[in-house]
Amino acid sequence: MSPVVVGGPALFIGGDATYVALLRPLLDPSDPGVRQAAEQAGVSPEEFAGPGNVWTLMADWEGDDDEGGGFELPGMRDSEAEHFADQLSTALGSGEAFTIEAGSVLQLDARPVEDGYAFLARVTPPEPEGSPTLDVEIEPVPTATLLADLEEFRRTLA
Repeated sequence: MSPVVVGGPALFIGGDATYVALLRPLLDPSDPGVRQAAEQAGVSPEEFAGPGNVWTLMADWEGDDDEGGGFELPGMRDSEAEHFADQLSTALGSGEAFTIEAGSVLQLDARPVEDGYAFLARVTPPEPEGSPTLDVEIEPVPTATLLADLEEFRRTLA
């Protein structure tokens, strides 16, 4: 099967092993991978792609039996994602430890290390998932990388 290209705004905080990501996936119904997946699912490519306006919070972490996961945030608006990005950008500019939140589902506790920040992300799935809050320790990320990613995220929101 050909890979499905996913577009839309995405903000990843972390690395390959541990991260949290706030994203609004956007599938292109004309993408060959989407068309093939839709055919296998027995729906039109447009129906398979969906509206492309539902935000998702993804997390991946290291642990004994743990796996990454994610959940939809159907009530979240682009303006709230932009507000979170603005808070993060401002806090990164301070050079100090900080805590910011994306609603009740994500809290980022950050502490400066060398040329970047290390994070503790507290991920709380909304009801009805009912999962307990998950703490994700994120390895240090260079501040310059975070700021560049934030700029790209804002650009894709516009």
